[in-house]
Amino acid sequence: MTDETGKTFELTDPASGRSAHLPVRSGSIGPGGLDIASLQKDLGVFTYDPGYGMTAPTDSRITYIDGDAGVLLYRGYPIEQLAEKSSFMEVAYLILIGELPTAKELAEFTGNIRYHTMINETLLRFFNGFHHNAHPMAMVSAVIASMSAFYHDTMDIHNPRHREIFSHRIIAKIPTIAAAAHKHSLGQPFVYPRNDLDYASNVLSMLFAVPCEPYKLDPVAAKALDLLFVLHADHEQNASTSTVRLAGSTGANPYAAISAGVSALWGPAHGGANEAVLSMLEQIGTVDNIPKFLTMAKDKSSHFRLMGFGHRVYKNFDPRAKIIREMCHRVLAALGRDDNPLLELALRLEEIALKDEYFVSRKLYPNVDFYSGVIYSAIGIPRSMFTVMFAIARTVGWVAHWQEMISDPGMRIGRPRQLYTGPTRRDYVDIKKR
Repeated sequence: MTDETGKTFELTDPASGRSAHLPVRSGSIGPGGLDIASLQKDLGVFTYDPGYGMTAPTDSRITYIDGDAGVLLYRGYPIEQLAEKSSFMEVAYLILIGELPTAKELAEFTGNIRYHTMINETLLRFFNGFHHNAHPMAMVSAVIASMSAFYHDTMDIHNPRHREIFSHRIIAKIPTIAAAAHKHSLGQPFVYPRNDLDYASNVLSMLFAVPCEPYKLDPVAAKALDLLFVLHADHEQNASTSTVRLAGSTGANPYAAISAGVSALWGPAHGGANEAVLSMLEQIGTVDNIPKFLTMAKDKSSHFRLMGFGHRVYKNFDPRAKIIREMCHRVLAALGRDDNPLLELALRLEEIALKDEYFVSRKLYPNVDFYSGVIYSAIGIPRSMFTVMFAIARTVGWVAHWQEMISDPGMRIGRPRQLYTGPTRRDYVDIKKR
């Protein structure tokens, strides 16, 4: 590669003498991106980037992350400000529309969401086809995909009004679907949404209320859940968002694209990480065992991993973890759960690991998954529902990215390439001669 000249790199193949001029595309903030669109035509090669860690498949105006500085911005607004001053519905509007709403706009948006909270009774009967111990993520993914069979008259992806109706409908209905999955696993009656409650409170009501007695809402739990939803609403081109974009780029209906995102989120390396944190804590068992397991985590030959520490993008402290850590301690104290052995173990693990030079030098700080699992557990949400809670929040980001992609006149179907390492050409041999 020759020296950078202006904002273009020149790449030359010494064998053939052929060159490619690769312009640098600049964003509004952060590093630029090398435009490699002409690379195959000019030099006959593709780029090789396992995991797409150095590849930007799109430009976006929604979320910005600076992993080295620990910065997360939604539409330019720092996550710290939004977490302190905003609400999930306001953040949802911001992510979808691009600007903070006026009081009138927020009321209208919230009203549109409330209008769509109920799901078709036939959809509720779908749950009876699942085994009682089916994982809630399996049920949520399947039911969301089936929604396309109910709303086919408003699924023209090129119709802006249809896209708007879809965005309101899916954000409103995914808590109802999630709660129904939980109730089915318990064998309890489904609880209908209450439109007199705010978004997070309604989620808690549908999860925990029963028809035989009034449900007493805990404002501390509702506030904690709303904050978790704000922190999880979007996170740039992560695995599940990229999956939504890839599925949606084919022209597939938006419910299919969101269902694909739910399935991608399920993985323990992604949205399932907070569930894995609780499993890890159970494996450690007691505070006395922490040193032994930290030693195992440092041993590369050990299969033990310290879940909930470090992050693929953040090379400093996860800014969401700083916010949620404070809420975690507040929730435990307010709910009287700070004497729970598992939660006490989590806080002691955090304390000990943050004093260990091995983890500090490698910037393996607790991330948002470490604390979110602790909070979910404290407010009574079962472990199998942790990733479902994540999906409720992240649906806002998925919808915004899908909307952004579909409205782009330059949209193309996603089609990654590969470096083929299989057999070279060979001729078929008759089965009698093998």
